[in-house]
Amino acid sequence: MPGLFVSLEGIDGSGKSTQGRLLADGLRADGHAVTLTREPGGSPGAEEIRRLVLEGATDRWSAETEILLFTAARRDHVEKTIRPALARGEIVITDRFADSTRIFQGITRGDLSATVDRLHDLMIGVEPDLTLLFDLDPQKGLARATARAGGELRFEDMGLAFQQKARAGFLDLATRHPRFRLIDADADPATVAARVWTAITPHL
Repeated sequence: MPGLFVSLEGIDGSGKSTQGRLLADGLRADGHAVTLTREPGGSPGAEEIRRLVLEGATDRWSAETEILLFTAARRDHVEKTIRPALARGEIVITDRFADSTRIFQGITRGDLSATVDRLHDLMIGVEPDLTLLFDLDPQKGLARATARAGGELRFEDMGLAFQQKARAGFLDLATRHPRFRLIDADADPATVAARVWTAITPHL
């Protein structure tokens, strides 16, 4: 694909959504065509699945069922939004992608990593060119996330230990895949945005 595919990853409350908007605005100001999207969601079908997985009781779905739901949403997202934008030569920035499923469903509630990877290879088959991992102390991230208004708090409601395990998983993943760039997210948005710009500039 002629475009550039960038994913933003990290624990809940790490500032991904804010930084995604700032990055998209900065790239557009520099003359780039940008598609800013999110997971779960990013296409009409995937947005319908988003409500199923992010709202309701923490025990609403098993980890295995979540893997299937997230994979279905991601398949529609890739078909309807990501691949067409990349084919047009755009920069695609997605707030979460497959690495979130590898962590939140693959390791935090059992060892389901192999299942996640098999489904990904079979149904998705694409990885980002660049992944920015926003790293933040889980206690700070959880405090930020739970302070937000809204009903999409199912994963935040799983508690601090869940977020701590997720952070450790993300950091381990980053050591094994060269597409990752670690971003220290414990700063004001402008400072973090400058770190993001430093990380992405060599790929433009």
